[in-house]
Amino acid sequence: MNKSSNLIAYIYLLLTVTFWAGNFIVGKFASFYEVPPFSLNFYRWLFAWLILAPFTIPEILRNKNYIIENYKLFLVLGLTSITIFNSIVYYSLNFTQVISGVLMISTIPVMIMFISSILKIEKTNVFQIFGVLFSFTGVILIITKANFEILMNLNFNKGDITMVIAMFSWALYSALLKKQSYKISQLSLLEVIISFGLLFLIPVYIIEYQLGFRIQLEKPFVLILSYVVLFPGLASFILWIKGISLIGANRSGVFLHLMPILSAIMAMIIFSEKFMIYHILGAIFIILGIILSNRKAVNA
Repeated sequence: MNKSSNLIAYIYLLLTVTFWAGNFIVGKFASFYEVPPFSLNFYRWLFAWLILAPFTIPEILRNKNYIIENYKLFLVLGLTSITIFNSIVYYSLNFTQVISGVLMISTIPVMIMFISSILKIEKTNVFQIFGVLFSFTGVILIITKANFEILMNLNFNKGDITMVIAMFSWALYSALLKKQSYKISQLSLLEVIISFGLLFLIPVYIIEYQLGFRIQLEKPFVLILSYVVLFPGLASFILWIKGISLIGANRSGVFLHLMPILSAIMAMIIFSEKFMIYHILGAIFIILGIILSNRKAVNA
């Protein structure tokens, strides 16, 4: 591996996490312009599906029997990632700070290990158990704003609570995704997952529309949709694959920890959000949880 390949991989991966970080910022902008979250997510993945279709449909048709045989797995993958995770993130940002959201999302690698252990996909040990406990303590500190009265009165910000649902949904998706190898390319796999996710998103979109939450075809929506389709939707996925192919999954995974940092910096600059004491306390516990969980990976 030469220095040039390393540098190219680092650029790919840095762009990937920057686009993912930007997704939270654009999601917050969507709340300001009253873009309905489930409708935004529906159109995001509908257009992503249309863009990928010419490149993936022939392979999908060749492997239709394989896809039909494994439809239950693909249904769960589509529901947890495309339908629940992305919709709930956009919904949550209507009520909570970007900083709170991304700090909770940063616990996902630890939650993946936890769920993988429960589903017997991977073995666990004491380091991972404590990692989960520390990370979840960090999440609770953020949700309660380190205020015991909020915990006692169950007076939580609903955006924080729904972000926890998103967090566990993506962790379940990731754990199931790595449970087995797939007979189709990663691009076609993404298209299949999007297809199944859209099956659930269509009725949710219709319900939101009937409730009166409707897209206004104006400049803010066009710009927001263009970003979420092209950058975190498609470009990040392709660049992530390229980065992993150059330096491997383990070294690439480190870049994921940059996402909450980048999102927090953007939120402080763009929205003047403040990094509060409870954010710092939560972040310390989350970082400790990640470090402890990775000791399992190193010593396994």
